[in-house]
Amino acid sequence: MPSNLDPALHQAKKPPWIRVKLPTDPVYWDTKGLIDDLKLVTVCEEAQCPNRWECWAQGTATFMIAGERCTRACGFCAVDTRRPLPLEADEPDRVAQAVKRMGLNHVVITAVARDDLPDGGACHFANTIYQVREVNPDTVIEVLVPDFVGKDDALWVVMEAEPRIFNHNLETVERLTPAVRSQAEYWRSLSVLKRAREMANEMGFRCATKSGIMLGLGESEAEVLTAMDDLRAHDVTVLTLGQYLRPTPKHLPVVEYILPETFDRLREIALEKGFRHIASGPLVRSSYHAADFKPELDPEA
Repeated sequence: MPSNLDPALHQAKKPPWIRVKLPTDPVYWDTKGLIDDLKLVTVCEEAQCPNRWECWAQGTATFMIAGERCTRACGFCAVDTRRPLPLEADEPDRVAQAVKRMGLNHVVITAVARDDLPDGGACHFANTIYQVREVNPDTVIEVLVPDFVGKDDALWVVMEAEPRIFNHNLETVERLTPAVRSQAEYWRSLSVLKRAREMANEMGFRCATKSGIMLGLGESEAEVLTAMDDLRAHDVTVLTLGQYLRPTPKHLPVVEYILPETFDRLREIALEKGFRHIASGPLVRSSYHAADFKPELDPEA
């Protein structure tokens, strides 16, 4: 993966393996109708995920709580960055009802960064976990959280709610972090992942930790392998690798479209490094086929 390519050469046309089919399955439209009916936000739409047609046709979705306005302006992300609105107290119950009506065995709950709130939205995360579990006791709950600016007390609140899978995305390699995630820090993200596992152990429950990296932003393969090593050193056992896709001309350019066979090879390398589950491919996103990972099969969790 060369790191010195001219970005202008890679914007005109996406390769054939990036293209997705438009939805035809009626389940997709039923899912969209349910989400609209309950006035919920999904990261599927807000982040313009290329897999939303496939996932919604299967009756699955990743719910984005705490509003659709983020306090950060990451160079890769399509989510709105206007001033956030107040939290909606009934949102946890609406998410729980959506999980029930969709009959989900595995749900992913994520959120925008809410640096405007003293706890970064941690209590809202916890309330949503509690409510989803009360209404859906057999559903595996995965959370995809921001870094809470490294606040241990905020992270503790989320972990007290006992999510089964804790996900926080590294997003990119260390060198590119300032450009890709200007308000985040590479080592702080790694620390959040490690502390989540430590807190789960202290509280006496099992929790797998998971992270994701986007490729095609100008990283070298050596840097990707180093990021894998750093994740393993911080007790992360589940990894997603996907292609960065530029949401608008205002966002960071795609430096390189990574070949599918490269994703396959990186998956094999990650397995050799000790990751228990890896989703690796051009259209993979952090919650893509999330239910394929069975946390009970991970002896480290």
